[in-house]
Amino acid sequence: MDPTWSDPDDAPDLSAPEWRAKFASVKRGRPLVNDVPKVATSLRLDADILETLRRGGPGWQTRANDLLRRALNLPGPDSP
Repeated sequence: MDPTWSDPDDAPDLSAPEWRAKFASVKRGRPLVNDVPKVATSLRLDADILETLRRGGPGWQTRANDLLRRALNLPGPDSP
């Protein structure tokens, strides 16, 4: 960042060709459609089960999905 630039009104013109080229490779929008899409659902669980899953931090819903998949002896979505 240019140390002399401090006023937001002095921001560079991002529509200039040199800036447009820098942003041309930025991917926008939703990610590609998955072959096996997830389905939103409402599920009632015991509080201690939910607390234990959430205690693991971010990704707890994916871990819950993986636990259910193993419990039901279902192949993974990447399995042939």
